[in-house]
Amino acid sequence: MSANPNPAASLRPLKIMIVDDSAVVRGLVTRWIEQESDMVLAGSATDGAKAVERVKDIQPDVLILDIEMPNMGGLEALPKLIAAKPGLKVLMASTLTTRGASVTIRALELGAADYVPKPDSSRIGGADGFRTELLTKIRALCGRTRLWPVPPNSGPPSATPDTRSETARPSSLAPSPSLAPSLAPAPRATNITPLKTGHVAAPMLRPRTGPKRIDLLVVGSSTGGPPALRNFLLALGPDWKIPVLIVQHMPATFTTILAEHLDKALPMTVREAKDGMLIESRNVYIAPGDWHMTIKNDPIVKQIKLDQSAQVNWCRPAVDPLFRSAAEVYSHHALGVVLTGMGHDGRDGAQALVNVGATVMAQDEASSVVWGMPGAVAEAGLAELIKPIEGLAQACKTFARGERPQ
Repeated sequence: MSANPNPAASLRPLKIMIVDDSAVVRGLVTRWIEQESDMVLAGSATDGAKAVERVKDIQPDVLILDIEMPNMGGLEALPKLIAAKPGLKVLMASTLTTRGASVTIRALELGAADYVPKPDSSRIGGADGFRTELLTKIRALCGRTRLWPVPPNSGPPSATPDTRSETARPSSLAPSPSLAPSLAPAPRATNITPLKTGHVAAPMLRPRTGPKRIDLLVVGSSTGGPPALRNFLLALGPDWKIPVLIVQHMPATFTTILAEHLDKALPMTVREAKDGMLIESRNVYIAPGDWHMTIKNDPIVKQIKLDQSAQVNWCRPAVDPLFRSAAEVYSHHALGVVLTGMGHDGRDGAQALVNVGATVMAQDEASSVVWGMPGAVAEAGLAELIKPIEGLAQACKTFARGERPQ
């Protein structure tokens, strides 16, 4: 008997639960899930209280949770749902508003795996972006993936007029500036394959070189990134002085709220980057949503440069432009860290850092929500160290002392 040519055929369908008080949203999600051969809608609820009652019996793999609902909202229900079903992957359905962003960041801190930007009721009929991002993230969180076609871009939101270049143009290949590396209208699931997890028994590590001065830390993250960033930066400790530049795949407003949350939680100053901002010690800079962040190559002062040039890896901001810029301006005095996230953004930028003698480290698979970005760096042989969050922070502190981690 010949081997099964489709390894996904033996995988059971993913069990999905939708919790939303909107009958329109529940109906849309139900129809989308029913069209996917590798998913099944296992249950639904109209508020958080009913979801908590039913989740033990339903045992979903992924639960899509609305934020604002009667009786019990998503934020209140979230920790109860995770307690009722340990290991549950929760996707928050969030509106692209300041309140939606603030509640979503809080939900990620409380244990939500990720979020999906939810269209408002006036646009719900044209929710292709919501659908494709939702399906992509469900599969990624459950260790399954597939290739998606690249759709045409409908254009990004309008930019702030005082900093946008007149010549900057968005990519015609970009589906969304928010998060996902593959967001196109999905056909029926006929080519689902398991995500590559655990297939590299011992990732190839780069050989370690001698001590060197570190002047800049650059970090990239995506799915699962906000809590990972918080824990990583906390572990650097109150004595950390080296400036940190971060790209987290998030839309505008969300990055603003993320910076505010981190600034309150950390001993260092955390701010959303602005064009022309000086790169100073004891400061953490987060790339704003829908803007690439790079470094102005000035021999006297180091400044942040923002632009809305073509999306990279279907993202803006993207990690690769930041890492390449750090390699150009700081050379081997830069240190790169790639944390949890979907796709492979950061891999090519890590190659640029390695090419100039800089060090790159990656989060390990066991502690990553999705081992896409760090896994791509590890599998390319670009990571000198592959560790959980605490280990990465300790290694950074060792580098900052001019020593080499063990």
